[in-house]
Amino acid sequence: MPLWEAVLLGVIQGVTEFLPISSTAHLVIARKLLGHARAEDAFTVVIQLGTLAAVFVYFRADIARMLAGLWADLRAFKFASSPDARLGWLIVLGSVPAGLVGFFFKSWLKATFFNPTSIAVVAIVFALLMALSEWWAARRAKRGLAPREEEAISWRDALWVGLWQACALMPGGSRSGTTITGGLFAGLARPAAARFSFLLSLPAILGAGLKELYDEYKKLRAPNPDEPPSLFASGDQVAALAVGSLVAAVVGYLSIAFLLGFLKRYSMGAFVVYRLALGAAIFALIAWGILPKT
Repeated sequence: MPLWEAVLLGVIQGVTEFLPISSTAHLVIARKLLGHARAEDAFTVVIQLGTLAAVFVYFRADIARMLAGLWADLRAFKFASSPDARLGWLIVLGSVPAGLVGFFFKSWLKATFFNPTSIAVVAIVFALLMALSEWWAARRAKRGLAPREEEAISWRDALWVGLWQACALMPGGSRSGTTITGGLFAGLARPAAARFSFLLSLPAILGAGLKELYDEYKKLRAPNPDEPPSLFASGDQVAALAVGSLVAAVVGYLSIAFLLGFLKRYSMGAFVVYRLALGAAIFALIAWGILPKT
């Protein structure tokens, strides 16, 4: 992969990972347009580790307190003994659904949903669900129900939002989009839902990225002639992955700051429109023969 393509994909990953428009969908479509034979390969997953670094840097103080709280609980054989520890356990609970679905259904998900037609359908379906969640939030406000902040997130909320995160394993769903949508349905304020969404992404992205790296390492040690070579098989591929991840980290940091500021003032209506347009554009490209159906 040329380095300019790695930079382009890094920018796409950094922008779309945290905006509720699906990074995987954009990466898969972009890579197909660039002529990549296997747009669903490990590069598409591993480059997300760059945006993971952006989350760690942006929320470094929150993450440090949360990890310290979890460690204090483990040392004292206690559970949720402080607000920071409680938030940490909420993240653990919310990560379970996506972890289980990813572990047991990874191959099926890639075979079923990593194609332009499925991406377009999923993008449109979750755009409509996002619009419905905004309607629900407006309905709650008219009834005089104030949106709940981060400290009011319950165990049931964490599991509920975690189930929505599992839906994001389908390209077009969007990790931030599905989790913020779930948070709005649960009555959370948009900024609170977004912050919880970003923190909840840490175990999911880290687990998926490290699993792909391990699989690529195994492929390097024991190549399979029926599969494409490992990402580590050539220096050019390693350089492309490193450059793409670095660009994704820088752009992702800016994307987090933008979205948190945006959601304090506006609804997700603009992203609903974008996702509908994205789905329609993909269907048009398929109809014109520019993109394959599968």
